[in-house]
Amino acid sequence: MGELLAPFEFPFFRNGVVVATVAGALCGLIGTYVVLRRMSYLGHGLSHAVFGGAAAASVLGVNFYLGAGVWGVAAALAIGRIARRRVIGGDAAIGVVTTASFALGLVLFGLFGRARRSPDALLFGSPVGVDVVDVWIVVALTVATGLVVAARYRDLLFATFDPEVADVSGVRTARVDALVMVVLAVGILVTVKVLGVVLVAGALVIPPTVARLLSDRFARVLWLSTAIGAGCGLVGMVASYHLDVSSGATIVLVGTVLFLAASAAHAWRRRARPAAPGTTRRPLAPSPLGRS
Repeated sequence: MGELLAPFEFPFFRNGVVVATVAGALCGLIGTYVVLRRMSYLGHGLSHAVFGGAAAASVLGVNFYLGAGVWGVAAALAIGRIARRRVIGGDAAIGVVTTASFALGLVLFGLFGRARRSPDALLFGSPVGVDVVDVWIVVALTVATGLVVAARYRDLLFATFDPEVADVSGVRTARVDALVMVVLAVGILVTVKVLGVVLVAGALVIPPTVARLLSDRFARVLWLSTAIGAGCGLVGMVASYHLDVSSGATIVLVGTVLFLAASAAHAWRRRARPAAPGTTRRPLAPSPLGRS
């Protein structure tokens, strides 16, 4: 046990663990809406958009969270606006905006010498490189996001499962969709330093997918996904230290192991559950409002 807890003696490791755990919880929370709305590709794309903002912030000498945050939110809102016009598909809008932003980031990193040190950290993550200021920023943004989700819980739930009915029932779905985009951009912003652009999508998708395999009630999936994301961040950081491998990759692999275990358990439960006479088994559907 002493050897297991040994890395906690180092301040840089404690900072990394806190950021990885809190950011994992945030990704699990936001990822629930991303997965249930079938927007997993959007999470992957927005991480590339944030990369462009980070490059611009580095070149201009602007704070990372301010520069990349404004850029990421603007990209998210632009994607949502283009997709709602229905002239082109949402996947095409994501592809155009995010790949253009990522390409711009690569060009900026290549042209300006003072920006050349950071591409690897942004692409692959560096949780042990965070400081106390980063810890407080990540915690503050996570708490703020949790309060926003709690305040708009019913609208978010309604717009997620039945947007057409929600729209005619008085829920301003356009605003709810924009809120989801902004919250997603914030989640990616605080996670990219831990996991990097390449692995952010895994942190957004794996925890809610595991939670969905464990429950068919929305509220339970929401808090399970948040807890699983936090657990993956904590366990992945400790394991990466002792194995001397990439922290971001280890965090995602911990989540993958949980997904495989949850998939096996889900399949076993379905086989063990007796079917009623004259009925066929169907996959579980997302919970309606009445079972939230």
